[in-house]
Amino acid sequence: MTWKQALLLSCFSAVVLLSILREGTGASVGTTQAAEEEVSEDAKQKIFMQESDASNFLKRRGKRSPKSRDEVNAENRQKLRADELRREYYEEQRNEFENFVEEQNDEQEERSREAVEQWRQWHYDGLHPSYLYNRHHI
Repeated sequence: MTWKQALLLSCFSAVVLLSILREGTGASVGTTQAAEEEVSEDAKQKIFMQESDASNFLKRRGKRSPKSRDEVNAENRQKLRADELRREYYEEQRNEFENFVEEQNDEQEERSREAVEQWRQWHYDGLHPSYLYNRHHI
C-alpha cells in the first residue's frame, strides 16, 4: 500500500511542478515578444530584397536583347531532355504494341493450326496416309 501512495505522491508533485513552470514561462512572454519581433524583422530582411533589386532581378535582359550563352545552353538542354523522354515513351509504346500484336498472331496461328488438325482427324478415312506424309515432292 505504501508504494502506491509514494507513486501517487510523486505523480502529484510532478503535475504541480509542471504547472508552476508553465505559469512562470507565461509571465515572461511579454519580454520575449519584443525579441521575437526583432528576430522576425531580421529574417524578413534576409529573405526579401529591396524593390529596386527585385525589379533588376526580373529584368535582367530586355525582350529583344540576345540571350546569354548560359541561357541558350540551358534551354537547349531542356529541349533535348524533353525530346529524349518523348522518344523513350513512344519507343516503349511501340514495343508494347508490337509484343501485343505478336502474341495475338501467335494465338491466332495456334487456333487455326488446331482447327486444321481437328478437321484432318475428323475427315481421315484410314485408307490413305495422313496429309503430311502424302505430299508430292517436286
